[in-house]
Amino acid sequence: MLDRLREFPCLAVTERVLESVSDTVTSQGVVAVLPAPQPEASRDLGPLLLVLDGVRDPGNLGTILRAAEASGVVRTVALVGCADAYSPKVVRAATGAHFHLALLSDSSWGEIERLVAGRPTWLAEMRGGVPYDEVDWRRDSALIVGGEAAGASFEAERIATGKVSIPMAGRAESLNAAMAASILVFEAARQRRGLRRETTDEHNR
Repeated sequence: MLDRLREFPCLAVTERVLESVSDTVTSQGVVAVLPAPQPEASRDLGPLLLVLDGVRDPGNLGTILRAAEASGVVRTVALVGCADAYSPKVVRAATGAHFHLALLSDSSWGEIERLVAGRPTWLAEMRGGVPYDEVDWRRDSALIVGGEAAGASFEAERIATGKVSIPMAGRAESLNAAMAASILVFEAARQRRGLRRETTDEHNR
C-alpha cells in the first residue's frame, strides 16, 4: 500500500496546517484529497434500491450506508436533501461502504421515480404500515427512509406504493432512522437468503 501511495503527489505540512484541513480532534496525520466517484450509468441497481429522504445527520447517514452495504442486498442508494454523503463524518461512520455502493447524490424526485418504476416501493413509517417481516422482500423492491426531524416528504408519499413499519412492544416512541433502516435491509437480506436456499433445494431434487 505504501508503494502505491508513492505514485501520487504528497505534501508534508506543519501540524497547524494539518489541524486546519482535518475536522478530527486528534488527527491520524494523513489527509487525502480525492474526486468523488461517479456511478456507472448502466450499473445494476441491485435487489433493493434504497432512497434516503432528508437524512441530514451525518452519523445516521454514514451508519445507514454501512448497514446497507453490509446487508448485501443494496447496491445503489439515492439521496434527496440529505447531508453530504462525502463529508468526513459520513465517510468515517460508513467505514468503507463508499467503495462498494453507487451513491446517487442530490437526486431529484423525477429521477427517483424513473429508477423505482416497476418495483414495489415501500415507505418506512413509524406506525400504521405493513409489519416489516410480512413484506415480500424477495422481489426487487425500493425502500424510502425519511429523516428523523421532518419525516418523509410529500414526494416520497406520492411515489410509495405501500408503507412498512417495525412493530414495537416496548415503550420507546420510535427508532432512529439508522436503526430502522438497518432492520429493514437485513430483513430483506434474510428473506433473500431463504429464497436462494429454496432455489438450491429445488435444483438438487
